[in-house]
Amino acid sequence: MAAGYLEILRARHATRLLVGTLVGRLPNATAAIAIVLFVRAEGGSYSLAGALAAVYGVANAVGQPVLGRLVDLYGQPRVQLPAAVASALAMVAFAFTGPDTLAAACAAVALAGLFTPPLEGGLRALWPSVLRKEGQVHTAYAMDAVAQEVMFTLGPLLVTVCTSLWSARAALLVLNVIGVLGALSVVVSRPSRGWRSAPREAHWLGALRSPGLLALLGAFLFVGIALGSITVASVPYADDHGGDVVYGWLMAAIGLGALIGGTVYGARQWTGEPARRLRVLVALLAVCYLPLLLMPGAVAMVLLTVVAGVFLAPAIACAFVLVDHHAPRGTVTEAFSWLVTTFTVGASVGTGVAGPVVEAGGAVWGFAVPGVAGGVSLLVLLATGRVLAAPGGRGVVAASSENDPNRAVEPRFSTGDRA
Repeated sequence: MAAGYLEILRARHATRLLVGTLVGRLPNATAAIAIVLFVRAEGGSYSLAGALAAVYGVANAVGQPVLGRLVDLYGQPRVQLPAAVASALAMVAFAFTGPDTLAAACAAVALAGLFTPPLEGGLRALWPSVLRKEGQVHTAYAMDAVAQEVMFTLGPLLVTVCTSLWSARAALLVLNVIGVLGALSVVVSRPSRGWRSAPREAHWLGALRSPGLLALLGAFLFVGIALGSITVASVPYADDHGGDVVYGWLMAAIGLGALIGGTVYGARQWTGEPARRLRVLVALLAVCYLPLLLMPGAVAMVLLTVVAGVFLAPAIACAFVLVDHHAPRGTVTEAFSWLVTTFTVGASVGTGVAGPVVEAGGAVWGFAVPGVAGGVSLLVLLATGRVLAAPGGRGVVAASSENDPNRAVEPRFSTGDRA
């Protein structure tokens, strides 16, 4: 299992790009908890803290596909680094002005979210130019999904450590400085500087003119709803079975399950149609949500939550392959950014839906939401099976001094075209 991952990490630039992207995304991964801790430390209410975190999330969802399109048009360094600096400066302004002036606080966190660089989509656009084999690119997608789970597990821990050692304001400042350094590490690398998107057809819809991509986004909206609803349904369960400690274990269990599933999935070279494989993975994901309705004791519930997360990272990794396959020429970064945005919006909708459901019927009905959402996601994939199986967009263009001494544009097939 380790051999496949080591082969990728030994490839030139691969480790640097992966680590730099993860470090660069730390401010985004920790923004919600960092904002909440800072607002509370400044004497603000939980309502204010939640509202500001929501403003950041909405702005981030809007900004990702917009910045992704700009990356496709103008390249990574011209967009990623200025965006990272702008986002960090906005958060620094928030850290020094505080939440007392609501308009200024909302503007600062909105700008920070809006200018969050699309490093995640950018990395996936780079993999085909760094790794020469289709199987390696697919494994890299799985490794990418696994690394995200590690980041979203360790990121909040880093925020709490910084807050404990220094202050909540210091945590905001440190994380955003680290984020800029991570983005800088990526954009000054040779693959990032040399990467060019394929020539694109001018169209105001951009990546969204692809029927296959729209079908995929529709399905993953409901996967996001499922994940968001679990975070809310787990709260009343934890209140009755041990409190915050149990809640923390449940949230960590989802990430652990995804980590295990993604690691195993990426260790194998998969053949066959990716759309069919995604339907199987989403079906298994929906089925594994159902045992949560049993709500056993805390230890058993943590184990069930691990199982509920097992097929999440494999489904996301398989979706990456299909995004690459269906993205119209010249829109690959934007297309990946749309998947990030859709998943984020779905998770927000899931938390909003699960709240009233839990209040009306208790935790058991809250845990019914992810099962229903997973089933709807599967129905979307089944209904759009022909669209997802159809030939997709046509490739990326990679250019760098590494594969072309004259730095001429060299057309290449994307992984999706070869799948």
